[in-house]
Amino acid sequence: MNKYYLSRNYNGFGSAGNKAKSDIEVILTDQGYKNAGIKQTTHLGKVMAFVSTLRGALKAPFSIKKGGVLVLQYPLRKYYNFLCNMAHLRGCKVITIIHDLGSFRRKRLTEEQEIKRLNHSDYIIAHNDSMKQWLLQHKSTSQIGCLQIFDYLSPTETNNKEIPELPYTVIYAGSLPYRKNAFLYMLGEYIHSYNFDIYGGQFEEDAAPKQSNYTYKGYIPTDEFIATVKGHFGLVWDGDSVSSCTGNAGEYLLYNNPHKTSFYIRCLLPIIIWEKAAMAPFIKENGLGLCVSSLENLDSILASLTREEYETMKNNVARMSDRLASGYYMSQALDEACEYIAKQ
Repeated sequence: MNKYYLSRNYNGFGSAGNKAKSDIEVILTDQGYKNAGIKQTTHLGKVMAFVSTLRGALKAPFSIKKGGVLVLQYPLRKYYNFLCNMAHLRGCKVITIIHDLGSFRRKRLTEEQEIKRLNHSDYIIAHNDSMKQWLLQHKSTSQIGCLQIFDYLSPTETNNKEIPELPYTVIYAGSLPYRKNAFLYMLGEYIHSYNFDIYGGQFEEDAAPKQSNYTYKGYIPTDEFIATVKGHFGLVWDGDSVSSCTGNAGEYLLYNNPHKTSFYIRCLLPIIIWEKAAMAPFIKENGLGLCVSSLENLDSILASLTREEYETMKNNVARMSDRLASGYYMSQALDEACEYIAKQ
């Protein structure tokens, strides 16, 4: 079977989404997939970015051969339907890897529009079973597999291998404006026996708690973060409440795999995650951290954690980090997709 993917412009690799997509291109290449488009670019300007992606989309149909499979990373906005249709006209099947669903946080599509678009694909790799069930409930007609967790490729060695001294330090890294993550600015009154360190851009210091165990560390590039961060846990939480994940960003955790989960694991940080998040079962089953109902009682949860329990989590995270660094989960999901397509 001839296997192809479409490279594109990624506007640099600063964002989690671009990191995940560029990692997948590396994994695809390692698995023997050929780039049907043009060479990957990182133009920052909108015009050059548009032209690069357009050139790749126009080239791809002439690069693929009958009986092959074309992997597309979704969303691809303007070109997705066109590429699916052209692949089918050329006698190829389409595998779609979902990164984001436009009908959730950003509301750029209706649910009906999203499903209609995705139904052009022969096989979909969803984040997890919750996303798979959502797609099926909304009448997806494609075969659907699950990724489980995003891989994270990086040659950088972390300096967080040893267990730091207590008290526990909880790390949060991401986009920090109040409108997206109001919970960050409410959390201070519940932090007593642990430290909370925040990394990222757009932090609103005037609205933040003024206390010694609540510290804004600024923005650090990802490889430097991996190499230098020291802490005990990475927090996966979104929304406007400390008692639950609410709002568009928070509720999206019911369905998606936040890339920061993989980033934390690469830093050898066990995870603290909302117990209703779609990733919570994976964290629990693999012993990678704590699944909590609310951040209000995190003090007492951490106080009851034994050193032996923490060491077990840390060791499990180290093993998972090696898996993510090898591209294990995407390679497995792609193999399952190709095996299904080959039988059709």
